[in-house]
Amino acid sequence: MHNPDPIAVVQRQLDAYNARDLEAWLATYAPDAEQFMLHGERLAQGHAAMRERMRERFTEPDLHAQLLTRSVLGPIVVDLERVTRNFPQGLGSIEMLCVYEVRDGLIRKASFAFGQPLLQRA
Repeated sequence: MHNPDPIAVVQRQLDAYNARDLEAWLATYAPDAEQFMLHGERLAQGHAAMRERMRERFTEPDLHAQLLTRSVLGPIVVDLERVTRNFPQGLGSIEMLCVYEVRDGLIRKASFAFGQPLLQRA
């Protein structure tokens, strides 16, 4: 069994994201987990919706999340990340604030706030 520690769970999620391993990434989430915009709309609920939401992103050749800071308060892990993406307009990066609630070794809820995409200059 994987380490149920919230920090370890979120790190496994980040590692799977950077490996573009969709199934390993989903394995860090509860089957009925929910993802939200921070203080806003629900983006996905459950593995099927999350898989569909992330399937195309995991094919991006330059996808990589760099952890800038991490804060932990009990079951809540807050990451500030700089994510390199292949946007429709070209290669760039975006900062994200990711708030994860971990219970029983799985992410139950995740909320995200997105900065402005910054495209790399040619």
